[in-house]
Amino acid sequence: MRLRLTPRDDSYYEMFADSANNLVIAARLLVELISEDADREAITEKMHACEHAGDERTHAIMRRLNESFVTPFDREDIYRLASCLDDVMDSMEAAVDLIGLYRLDRLPKGIIDQVEVLERAAELTAEAMPRLRSMKDLTSYWIEINQLENQADQIYRRLLAHLFSGEYDALTVLKLKDVIEELETAADAFEHVANTVESIAVKES
Repeated sequence: MRLRLTPRDDSYYEMFADSANNLVIAARLLVELISEDADREAITEKMHACEHAGDERTHAIMRRLNESFVTPFDREDIYRLASCLDDVMDSMEAAVDLIGLYRLDRLPKGIIDQVEVLERAAELTAEAMPRLRSMKDLTSYWIEINQLENQADQIYRRLLAHLFSGEYDALTVLKLKDVIEELETAADAFEHVANTVESIAVKES
């Protein structure tokens, strides 16, 4: 561990934890959205509020970064981690938005598998963020996130094959493809978060 001779601003840990907890809320809204008899309009509004809250947290981290003289780890890594967390939120919100804008009343059953992967990834990420303070017990986090991302890839490919099976008309295929691609992008973004945490842990060890 590198020697530090000046006080550092530890508020970043709490802000990263807040951002990750917000992703858990967003992922659970996704689960709620695809359930039967969901109030999609109300859930979409909640997701927009979640995305707005996420943006505020990201901007707060960036402002603090501009004001801080000493940071708990590299400034570039703080920026990258905040950006990656924000990317997850943006993709989940985009998926919800598209479902509403496209008026997709019927979604492929396999989408629940995508969403459950995102929910688990969000929970793991929220559990990991407080451990940044000690940089301990993080290895299992990025290993499991990597496994989840591989699982998400397989689910995505199965969903694509299902879309082109002939069950849907061409326009519906395009609409559904946009949605499942946003969900796949969210899974990728969770892996980017984990990769960033791994990079930070390696540098700080």
